[in-house]
Amino acid sequence: MSNNSLVEQRDYTLIIDKSGSMSSPERPGGRSRWVAVQESTLALAKKCEELDPDGITIYLFSGQFKRYDNVTSDKVTQIFAEHQPMGKTDLASVLYDALDNYFQRKEAGEAKPNGETIIVITDGEPSDRRSVMRLIVEASRKIDRDEELGISLIQVGRDKLAMQFLQALDDQLEGAGAKFDIVDTVTIEDMQGRDLADVLLKAVVD
Repeated sequence: MSNNSLVEQRDYTLIIDKSGSMSSPERPGGRSRWVAVQESTLALAKKCEELDPDGITIYLFSGQFKRYDNVTSDKVTQIFAEHQPMGKTDLASVLYDALDNYFQRKEAGEAKPNGETIIVITDGEPSDRRSVMRLIVEASRKIDRDEELGISLIQVGRDKLAMQFLQALDDQLEGAGAKFDIVDTVTIEDMQGRDLADVLLKAVVD
């Protein structure tokens, strides 16, 4: 199976942290993380339209979350305009919803043949890291093959606890009972000056 055929016939979900700290500058004196993520989301939506013409699913989350289905690139700006960064980082609730939605579609025969990629962009440690780990382990046990479900967590900003959490997820998943290692994490250090949009696209095409 070629790389290309794996990224096509697949659904893409983007989960974006809109907690208060996302209004901080991406780097000293630079644009805010929120603006950087908006620009990168637009690039991702354009790329995914080539692979998946029915658009992507976008969630924005802090203490609560909101889901948008079938988002095409022309809708991205409008979605961001409806939100401002505030609140905490409750990742477990939104991740549960995204995973539950995928497994419901799979059961109903509505999921794409190659499965789903879920990309999480966050700048802080989630307030419920244990629940997040448990959700990912449970999801890995429900899938039939490793490629069916991919979860990429991408860190923006320089929060040390966020970096430690992502590294722990990467290292400890199979020890915690996961059937497959379905997580790929990218910290600010891994990005080494690469643009967030590039990192997002790599998460899709890799």
